[in-house]
Amino acid sequence: MYRRFVIFLFFAAAAFGATIRLYLKDGTYQLAREYQVLQDRVRFYSTERDEWEEIPLTLIDLDRTKKEIAEHQAEIKEEAQQDAAEDAAEATAAKEATLIPRAPGAYYINGGQLQPVKVAEQKIVGNKRRSVLKALSPLPMVSGKQTVEIDGASSALKIAEKRPEFYFRLSDDERFGIIKMRVTKKNTRVVEDLEILPVTREVVEKHDDIPTFNKQEGDLLFKIWPEKDLDPGEYALVQYTPGKVDMQVWDFSVTQ
Repeated sequence: MYRRFVIFLFFAAAAFGATIRLYLKDGTYQLAREYQVLQDRVRFYSTERDEWEEIPLTLIDLDRTKKEIAEHQAEIKEEAQQDAAEDAAEATAAKEATLIPRAPGAYYINGGQLQPVKVAEQKIVGNKRRSVLKALSPLPMVSGKQTVEIDGASSALKIAEKRPEFYFRLSDDERFGIIKMRVTKKNTRVVEDLEILPVTREVVEKHDDIPTFNKQEGDLLFKIWPEKDLDPGEYALVQYTPGKVDMQVWDFSVTQ
């Protein structure tokens, strides 16, 4: 990584040296590879004519010339630092990825350590009398509106950071993401709302998706994190196939 940083600076500096703008006080400039201030004159190597030339110092705007050079060098340095930071992040991610077990699951990156996230137990609840209909598999084919819920008003996994990062080892090539759950008066958390249409038995699923970034790190292995800070509340990592009500849920709470 350090070698790449040095090489970048070397070539960037060489490229910059070929395009120095030596400004004159009338607003025009000479393209120069380098220049030297010699008492009452400025000697420079013209990149247009490939030869050394001289101009009276009184005609040169040195302040503007030096300012542009400094600004450009600062840009080069910033770009190189960003490139080095990206290299470091990629190296860290590659190292983390090797620590993820081969078995499907979700893992929270907590202070550089990987913490397994427990799979949540779910149930389907009907709106009428809020009676539990059946376990999620197989889906109870009862027309009407229902909810998929988790017992308890809050997850056992408490996360203090607003933009947590996770690893996801999927069990299959399905959709995945982060959703926000709502807490009910019955001391449960709603994962998603369901509506099973009569006759066709088509299932409409609605859940509160959180915009996320994700990056594949291996076979069915992804790193995922929210695009924006999460508000305090109840959330879950999910894996699912739309319309099948087969969602797997790993719940967590954001506390601040």
